[in-house]
Amino acid sequence: MNASYARDLELARRCAAGEEEAWERFILEYRPALYRAADALDPGGGARDLADSLYADLYGMPQGESERRSLFRYYQGRSSLATWLRAVLSQRYVDRLRARKRLEPLPDEDSASTPIAGRGADPPDPDRSRHAGVLRQALAGAVDRLDSRDRLRLGCYYVQELTLAETGRLLKEHEATASRQLARTRRLLREDVERQLRDEAGLSDIQISECFESASEDAGPLDLGQLLARKKPVADRSI
Repeated sequence: MNASYARDLELARRCAAGEEEAWERFILEYRPALYRAADALDPGGGARDLADSLYADLYGMPQGESERRSLFRYYQGRSSLATWLRAVLSQRYVDRLRARKRLEPLPDEDSASTPIAGRGADPPDPDRSRHAGVLRQALAGAVDRLDSRDRLRLGCYYVQELTLAETGRLLKEHEATASRQLARTRRLLREDVERQLRDEAGLSDIQISECFESASEDAGPLDLGQLLARKKPVADRSI
């Protein structure tokens, strides 16, 4: 095996094992490369969230009582770690585009073949406002259930737009730890919101996907700053 690939494989093995020192090195060396790869896929910055979310899977956030299962276990050292990461990111970007394509309605046969004179923009989707409303309500509930440290970290990074390094310094944690914790919090929020939309709002998996798709196209009232500024509800202790 190429000596460089062997070093990459050892780094991946140590990261998969959760070694803090290895993670610090990985974040410092590979995060810039991941962001460059994301910007190459979408110069508008639309793929950077995929790069950020990749950290959670690389770290292998545990699901319930199950053990950590890091995405690094799939890296076999047959290419450089940077090349492998770009390939993983590219595949996720392609998967996202395919998912969006599947959600697009098929054109009506008659309207597709017969142009309508003077037709302007497509009429507004009647479900969009409902989706935005239930999604905001679910996200507000999920944010309320976060502990104060997770809320502070989200506010620093996404609302105040501090860098990971600045966020870490403020919370007295390493940059790599801040990155992992943000990835964990994003996953917790996503799972909580999906559960609420499914169990409380009664939406199907397709409708849930449409909710997230609508939000990705137009966040509308989903202001994270406002949600974080809300006072957490106090439990009724008289019961």
